[in-house]
Amino acid sequence: MRHRSSVMENSQKRVHLSLPVLERSLLRINQKLGLAPDAAFVRFVTDAEMQQLNKKFRNKAKTTDVLSFPSEKRSRPRGLRSRARQLRGVFLGDIAISPTVARQNGKAFGRSASEEICVLMLHGVLHLLGYDHETDRGEMQRVETKLRGRLGLS
Repeated sequence: MRHRSSVMENSQKRVHLSLPVLERSLLRINQKLGLAPDAAFVRFVTDAEMQQLNKKFRNKAKTTDVLSFPSEKRSRPRGLRSRARQLRGVFLGDIAISPTVARQNGKAFGRSASEEICVLMLHGVLHLLGYDHETDRGEMQRVETKLRGRLGLS
């Protein structure tokens, strides 16, 4: 069964999700960053769909926890505040999350599936802002760690 709101959609059945709780978390993340409430759209997908997306867009034939699809190409931000100010009111893009992988990773990190999904939403929004942990020498990780502390995400 698909459940949809203005900022997220659940198209998988394996992991029970409370969309209202996750919506509030996404809104809190956007608020903390100074972004519009609907700056990103999150879709919860099956592992099979995530694997297809990962293969198509990253040429990796395996599932993953989160993928971000910016509405337009963005350069690496000089600073979080200036980038958020620059993009206030702009739709940043879409985030795909595999709740099955999130649940597995959450167990490994001592977090619930819901807590792990909140971490992944933050991670996805940072990618939509232009951060890229694969190329930025730890900058995204530092920003994410600081924000996780401010948001109470362990």
